[in-house]
Amino acid sequence: MRKIAFLRSVDVRRADPYIQEAVRALTAQGVQAALFHTHGGPGDGDFPGERYRLDEDVTPLELAEQVARWGADAAVSISLPCENALRDAAAKSYLEARGVPTVMTPLDSTLRLIDKWETKQLLADAGLDVPRGFRVDSDLLAGRGVPVPGYRDAVRAQAERIGYPLLSKPVWDSTSFGIRPLASPAALDGYLADPPPVSAVVEEVVRGDLCSVDVVGRPGAYRVLPVCWTGRAGPEPVFTFEDLRWCGPRPEADERFGDVAGRLAALCERLGVLGSVNVDMIWTGERFTVLEVNPRIGGATTLSCAASGTNTFTALTDLARGLPPVDGLAPRTSWAIEFLVPEGIPEPVAAELRARLDVVTAHELVIDDTCHGDIVVLRLAEGDEERTVKVLRELRATAGFPDEGVLAKICSLLTP
Repeated sequence: MRKIAFLRSVDVRRADPYIQEAVRALTAQGVQAALFHTHGGPGDGDFPGERYRLDEDVTPLELAEQVARWGADAAVSISLPCENALRDAAAKSYLEARGVPTVMTPLDSTLRLIDKWETKQLLADAGLDVPRGFRVDSDLLAGRGVPVPGYRDAVRAQAERIGYPLLSKPVWDSTSFGIRPLASPAALDGYLADPPPVSAVVEEVVRGDLCSVDVVGRPGAYRVLPVCWTGRAGPEPVFTFEDLRWCGPRPEADERFGDVAGRLAALCERLGVLGSVNVDMIWTGERFTVLEVNPRIGGATTLSCAASGTNTFTALTDLARGLPPVDGLAPRTSWAIEFLVPEGIPEPVAAELRARLDVVTAHELVIDDTCHGDIVVLRLAEGDEERTVKVLRELRATAGFPDEGVLAKICSLLTP
């Protein structure tokens, strides 16, 4: 194999530093890598290979044609969110018709996983706990197609059966921006009077700790990475990076996760997953409730890589090259902590932080062309908690970094 193409949508810096490690390893083995991307302006430091910027509205066929013209021997999808994963799954069909094997879950399974209602049925069939809910059809609410006069009352009856508060989630959206809280019957009436333009899943509010896990592999061998903790779940949606995000020891949840990991791997086997999926869950203190399975890499992939020593992007390139994948539950080898710095990190502070702690990555966080500040990921060994807290307290005293709220959360996590 001489050439591998990477298909990407959002800014590639969210994959720091693991995509660079994977590409440099390919180069050292005589394999050329190219990034076909629709967002961002990556330089040599972001992707140490060839780079081709495509129109944001590139079609799957056009994407496949450009990758094939480059002469790719294989392609790997590292796009997100889900609408771009679907683009890559469709491009996979065209690429493989041209003799270019592509590491991406097949189109039919990708379509099932993007649909939140379909995913809920798949998860329940796999024996996993899911929130109680029902599907709301936008056409029926808008009066399109066959008239169903009793439909709104049917929705009200289902809501009463489950109980308030509820959340409405677009069937095809993989971000938190489309979520609408429904705290009461009056709120549901307002929702029905001004319904969403797309079909939705309405489900019970499950309170607990939000978490996610990545699964990477192919039929016959799936690697389940450690659980990453990403915030609190409740009746109101929150910005994905609002809270401290981390991966580290949590004994009771770790013990309970083994069975969940096995069931998730079996579901991937059933669907013929090829590449990576990202699973969002809530830990209630007693069980893991699974919310969705995204057919793509996740927003916490860097965290799981840092905490486990498993480079997901290397695993994906190994799949492209036909190398045997590693399966089973990946052991956690260290702590990894991620937090947002909305005001950005002054360079002198960033330099001192890198000199005194293990900084995995620190870069701008850009979502939909909007900068949200800098995102930082730190790694530390178990047993190094007190020293890490001491360093951060000293930085806070001398440079005002990190923010007092972030520092308090890190101290509570590492030295409770």
